[in-house]
Amino acid sequence: MAAKIKKVIIPVAGFGTRFLPATKAQPKEMLPIVDKPVIQYLVEEAVDSGIREVIFVTGRGKRAIEDHFDHAGELEFFLEKRGKHDLAREIRKISSLAHFAFVRQKEPLGVGDALLQARRLVGDEPVAVLFGDDIVYSSTPCLRQLIDVFEKYQEPVFALERVPMKSVQKYGVVGGKKISPRTYEVSEIVEKPLPKQAPSNLSIVGKYILTPQVFDELERVPYRKGKELFLTEAFSRLLKKGEKIYGHEFFGIRYDCGDKLGFLKAVVDFGLRHSELKKDFKRHLSQIS
Repeated sequence: MAAKIKKVIIPVAGFGTRFLPATKAQPKEMLPIVDKPVIQYLVEEAVDSGIREVIFVTGRGKRAIEDHFDHAGELEFFLEKRGKHDLAREIRKISSLAHFAFVRQKEPLGVGDALLQARRLVGDEPVAVLFGDDIVYSSTPCLRQLIDVFEKYQEPVFALERVPMKSVQKYGVVGGKKISPRTYEVSEIVEKPLPKQAPSNLSIVGKYILTPQVFDELERVPYRKGKELFLTEAFSRLLKKGEKIYGHEFFGIRYDCGDKLGFLKAVVDFGLRHSELKKDFKRHLSQIS
């Protein structure tokens, strides 16, 4: 029987150093894009892709994320009492988006280690992974696009985006053969290559479908004191064993919300799409020289 994706892991244990001092006392994932925090966009992407079980891998100082997805009875009562019924319903909806679970990553040992902290909650089944920096605006959720590829091949899949060749050294880059207009069978993964050494300009975006075999390989990577465990290490080990991995060049607009400029672009673009704000906001922007 073909496996189905029922759960998503969202690692949120990082320090958010690129946004200091704003992230000194609040998680970067709670920074708002207009009127919703970044993390809520990711949860809604998972829910809109058919997933109802969300596992957060958190760290110290991330309590605000738990509180955001918890029931807020006092706030709802206050809003109802003030006659703000629509806003009360919107707040109530947040805690019922999905079933939420939280595990802690005790030390910042990389995304691979963060994923291993959640393995017991996943069991022996495939799982989606969304990293907190990447928001994609598209008619079909980016994660849903990956799930469609997984359901066809039943192997690990990750999201791909074309970047300028001069920028490949900022990313993990893949080489492989195209097997459909947007899907590739991956043959190699190169971390932050120089442009002359890059196998392509297809970069890996922080959205994945992982199989149990990926977790098995993560557990086999030798522990190196003071070093982070990267997910690409498991992928590389699988490729060397002849296992198949797929990459899908998603359609949509990606915003790197872990980068200051990318975050500002997201705020502007989502502001221009906001039903209540777009008209006045567009007028304001047109007046800026």
